[in-house]
Amino acid sequence: MPTEQGNAQDPPRPAATGFGRRRALLAAGAVLAAGAGAAADELTRGDRTAGRATSGAPPTEAAIPFHGARQAGVTAPQQPATHLLSFDLPRTSAATDRKALRNVLGALTSTLATAAADAPPDPRLQGGGATRLTSLVGIGPALAARLDLNVPASLAELPPFPGDRLDPRRSNGDLLVQLCAADRWTLTVVAELVGRAAHTAGAVPRWTQSGFLPHTAPGTTPRNLFGSKDGTANPDHAAAEQWVWGPPGAHGDGTVLVYRRIRMDVTGFAALSEGRRDRAIGRRAHDGVALSGTSEHDEPDIYAKNPDGSYVIPATAHVRLASPRFDGGARMLRRSYSYDDGPTDRGLLFCAFMRDSAQFTRVQNRLAGRDALTPFLQHRASAVAYVLPGATSAGTLGEQLWT
Repeated sequence: MPTEQGNAQDPPRPAATGFGRRRALLAAGAVLAAGAGAAADELTRGDRTAGRATSGAPPTEAAIPFHGARQAGVTAPQQPATHLLSFDLPRTSAATDRKALRNVLGALTSTLATAAADAPPDPRLQGGGATRLTSLVGIGPALAARLDLNVPASLAELPPFPGDRLDPRRSNGDLLVQLCAADRWTLTVVAELVGRAAHTAGAVPRWTQSGFLPHTAPGTTPRNLFGSKDGTANPDHAAAEQWVWGPPGAHGDGTVLVYRRIRMDVTGFAALSEGRRDRAIGRRAHDGVALSGTSEHDEPDIYAKNPDGSYVIPATAHVRLASPRFDGGARMLRRSYSYDDGPTDRGLLFCAFMRDSAQFTRVQNRLAGRDALTPFLQHRASAVAYVLPGATSAGTLGEQLWT
């Protein structure tokens, strides 16, 4: 893997109000990767139309179909709000647990399909038009191994990274559900319905987390709490088929979700000068353009140099260290959200989809020792899940797990 020489520009130093240099040894993570951007691509095949997706609900008010070859929580345009729920399946015997998982997946399929319909029966979801709900359901690596499920062979938990401060009570899980919608009300009601259905079928709640996007004009990239555009460098349809979705076969309509809950030192980062913030990220904050480019979606030129021989994008810049050029061109689909759980706990819910979570590990390891954002980030929770292929109108999520 290529290595880079140091840049003549001084790397940013943590502000006094930050987490501190020693504690900041945590890896800045693939979290703000690929240009700190998050305009998600609408990546579909067959039953949905492909094209660059942006934040906010689509312009029409029709319900977003639940059924399809791939789950709408990945393929539909990114919605303004999200709610994640993690569940565990109590351990008994393999046969009993496999039956319980079938029951849970059946209950989730029915509940989510009903909630996403044009006219959901729950009165709390009526009267305001279609819910615009999208969702995804995934299986954790531990459950897949325990029940010998048909998932990608590479599915595994992430290794520990330097500086991780993960709370096990808010990490991992046997099943992961992500709900997305245009408003918090819809998510609150549907999360209640999902939790009830899963619990009745035999699952036990593990953790939940809510997130949001800023109000963003259609066709533009939303920003995170650092003020940076988040998702600029997402893959197009062709790249997603290569790097996001599984290989042709049983897993071709599935993908892997890597989730990281990242606490951000917003105050400390804001205390830096604008120039230092831009050099830390590798993009100009006001327009999202890479320091080497002229427009937001220009590919960052990580090899461009100034007349004095220093790199235009500093050697410690997040964009540079997360560049796909260091990873054989591999890209992940970023659909991250901000969260605010109090004055001292605000940050990013990093949600990225990829064929193999080893891609995240490679990027994270590059970032761990050199990323200029490291002093301002703490990784506090983590999860990996195999996002199941979608369900037909007569089918159930997870039918491929038993073959």
